[in-house]
Amino acid sequence: MNINADLRQRAVIYSTDLDWVASPLAGVTRRQLERVGGENADRATTLVRYAPGSHFSPHNHDLGEEFLVLEGTFSDDSGDFPAGMYVRNPPGSRHQPSSEPGCTILVKLRQFDPDDQQFVRSDCNQGNWQSSDRPGLQILPLHSYNDEEVALQRLAAGARPEPHSHAGGEEIYVLDGEFSDEHGHYPAGTWLRQPPGSSHSPFSESGCKLYIKTGHLPAQHHGAN
Repeated sequence: MNINADLRQRAVIYSTDLDWVASPLAGVTRRQLERVGGENADRATTLVRYAPGSHFSPHNHDLGEEFLVLEGTFSDDSGDFPAGMYVRNPPGSRHQPSSEPGCTILVKLRQFDPDDQQFVRSDCNQGNWQSSDRPGLQILPLHSYNDEEVALQRLAAGARPEPHSHAGGEEIYVLDGEFSDEHGHYPAGTWLRQPPGSSHSPFSESGCKLYIKTGHLPAQHHGAN
């Protein structure tokens, strides 16, 4: 299965337009944003929803897993993670996910540098937002390794940061508000991927909060859409 598999191509998905599709485990459904391969994918970016009391089988993450809890509380062997938690489980880690009250997470699989072995548990609700040199933009750093940077960003209403390019690509998930650039307008729930070497001029008329990941996309071809 290939979904937005060509990393050279710009991708935009309004996730609220997608149906929730059943996974192999009862009570766990998915909206697939990006995927290469079958159930044991070579690469995947997915919204995953756990019904109350559901759980996933114990499994390994050979090339790592990162997720942001969007709603509810996600749990595994290492603890309980309410909405606003950002979690990274490095290559070689293992866990058994579950959710007693139910939850929704944005999860990325098999997209780590194999040498990035850091476990991350960051509460974005308690994070230290930093002012940037671009008016109207605040940043909450979450993780960095070599060229990869992961952060939340807040754009104030009317903010228009300078146009910029993405040598190693950029990925955005709109958490709330509406994000815009010269290509269109993207409400909460939109997932965007800008390929390596691309550029754009971001802005937000109403204000917005974004999950942003940069510098992680290889330039080589990874299949067809």
